[in-house]
Amino acid sequence: MTAARMDHAGRRDRLRAAAGEQGLDAVLVTNLLNVRYLTGFTGSNGALLVRTGGADLFGTDGRYTTQAGTQVPDVELLVDRGTVGALTAAAAGVGRLGFESHDVTVDGLRALERVLEGSATELVGVRRAVEGLRAVKDDDEVDALRRACTVADQALAELAAEGALRPGRTELAVGRELDARMLSLGAESPSFETIVATGANSAIPHHRPDTTELRDGDFLKLDFGATVDGYHSDMTRTLVLGHAADWQREVYALVQASQAAGRDALAVGAEVTAIDAASRDVIVAAGHGEHFTHGLGHGVGLEIHEAPGISALGAGRLAAGMAVTVEPGVYLPGHGGVRIEDTLVVTTDEPELLTLTSKELLVL
Repeated sequence: MTAARMDHAGRRDRLRAAAGEQGLDAVLVTNLLNVRYLTGFTGSNGALLVRTGGADLFGTDGRYTTQAGTQVPDVELLVDRGTVGALTAAAAGVGRLGFESHDVTVDGLRALERVLEGSATELVGVRRAVEGLRAVKDDDEVDALRRACTVADQALAELAAEGALRPGRTELAVGRELDARMLSLGAESPSFETIVATGANSAIPHHRPDTTELRDGDFLKLDFGATVDGYHSDMTRTLVLGHAADWQREVYALVQASQAAGRDALAVGAEVTAIDAASRDVIVAAGHGEHFTHGLGHGVGLEIHEAPGISALGAGRLAAGMAVTVEPGVYLPGHGGVRIEDTLVVTTDEPELLTLTSKELLVL
């Protein structure tokens, strides 16, 4: 599976431009995922100083000298055990230094202030500035997301075809086999702890797999994803084992209609609250509003949950290039539940569907 080639320099330039608009002379990036986004570095200790006038500086410790030379060949390297402090010292004297106030602890901020003591540098919080850039994916990121979704689609298809989703097996066994299959197909790791929930457990939105056995006539809910090149996929499918009762078909059809309404509402400029409402109103009109207990979806990328949040409490509008999930559910305590989830990319036309597994009710 070919790795995506990311435009890290272009991303740093976008941050540089945003910093300049805020009157900053430099930005100190300490969140490791944001460092990866801007440089490609995947080690456990790294930070980045982005200067508005150029001449950026990447810092790490001696364990990663070779790795940094390979992954970050286009940024000057500073090797120091006290990475953040060393980069801060390098920034001393600039007028206004932005820092990731949502990532730096109180003690960390005091340490920055001590390093800059006596200089004319002013520390300015730039809360989630890089995350704001990350919300809109570039072509390389969308390619990585496509490949992550393909791995998840193929893993589920293979397990279903081989009869691995059958009565008598436990949730734990199915989850472990699904994870192993994604790894064998090229995933770096599962995107999160795979959810396998059968019978009454399927009414628990984030049930953790246990020794419950799959039985004829039960719902089986599978919420899982694969990580490829650091990017996460996210998909939920709910099926029935053996024979589907009328009530199961009714609940499934309701969630299917709600999910379709949510997908149809994805458009450039759409308010996230309106997208949630478009999907939720279908369920509320059927009398099951109290059984849809979470937001409709979320952004997905280097993190499994990132901006934008799509819910009644969300804020903002969609932009072209945002990768989001649409995942309504109806959960009937003691009986069972259905969730149907896709990962999609917002475009100027119709959204691009990345999770291609059928959403028709599957009875195995």
